[in-house]
Amino acid sequence: MRGPPGGGGGIAHDGDAVGLGVSTPTRPQLNILDLVPVLEDGTAAEAIAATVDVAQHADRWGYGRYWMAEHHNMRGVASSSTAVLIGHVADKTERIRVGSGGIMLPNHAPYVVAEQFGTLATMHPGRIDLGLGRAPGTDPLTSRALRRNDMAAMNFAGEVEELIGYLGEPDPDARVRAIPGEGTHVPVWILGSSHGGAQVAASLGLPYSFASHFAPAMLMSALQVYRDRFVPSTEPGGFDAPRTMAAANIMVADSEKEAERLFTSVLSRFHGIITGRRGGVLKPEGDIESLMGSWSPAERQAVSEMIRVSFVGTPDQVRDRLQEFTDATGVDEVVVTCGAYDHDDRLRSFELLADAWS
Repeated sequence: MRGPPGGGGGIAHDGDAVGLGVSTPTRPQLNILDLVPVLEDGTAAEAIAATVDVAQHADRWGYGRYWMAEHHNMRGVASSSTAVLIGHVADKTERIRVGSGGIMLPNHAPYVVAEQFGTLATMHPGRIDLGLGRAPGTDPLTSRALRRNDMAAMNFAGEVEELIGYLGEPDPDARVRAIPGEGTHVPVWILGSSHGGAQVAASLGLPYSFASHFAPAMLMSALQVYRDRFVPSTEPGGFDAPRTMAAANIMVADSEKEAERLFTSVLSRFHGIITGRRGGVLKPEGDIESLMGSWSPAERQAVSEMIRVSFVGTPDQVRDRLQEFTDATGVDEVVVTCGAYDHDDRLRSFELLADAWS
């Protein structure tokens, strides 16, 4: 598809990804990141019901993981109680792994997260993932309401190790034990959009997922840092070699023009983020060029930078561009998110991609 006017970069793929020199012999595993979007004229209850429906379809279509992300105080996002939603979705699905993409660990005591995810893993053995990040997932005022621990954010690696310890082998002599939790060895991923998370994941021998769907600037360098500094782990849940994932926005439709029209809802959402007007998901509006043409040059540039890892078009177009992206980055898995306004359009987008990817 065409790049946005004045954007300084195309939407079709992340041009900076080309040239890393890493290739994958087969298509990476395809996963879904669901932000549980609330429509501008909709409700949180409707958003949660839509998430369950998408997850059930994704389960049948062969997606590997279904992740939800912790956000707070956002009118357009209903995923604040992430662990509760994970349990709800896992109850309603059969095969697909369900997890967090992610839990913002400094917002919580590691012990509480261990109990929550240990309980989830006990109810749904072999199907729960725990992705961890250290960003607040909200604004400063709401961070204070969450009793966020800034010192914990500074000691993110130590907090992760403490959490993993609670999920490890049972220790009858331990004074504090996570029950349920101990012995579940819930798989832990480190999430990030900079070198910090990459360094933590590498030092602990854990898999690493990069948030390139909204912050792609450091994607390639963070992946390189992670791979260069990776220390194999012999601990349960650790890896003996790097394991990577990257996130991307997608919008797939039967025609490129229709996909671009639907993608205007995503562009409007990113525009709302940079202008401080965060509301619900808006209906698609016209076309990409006319929508972005109504913004200031600075706004166009900012949104264009955020959505560089976005793939919009027909099934074949999106499959091929997504394959180019995964070949260039060398990631083992890719997690895609679709911000279509209409539920049927979102379902159709995921279905068309699953068919094309397979």
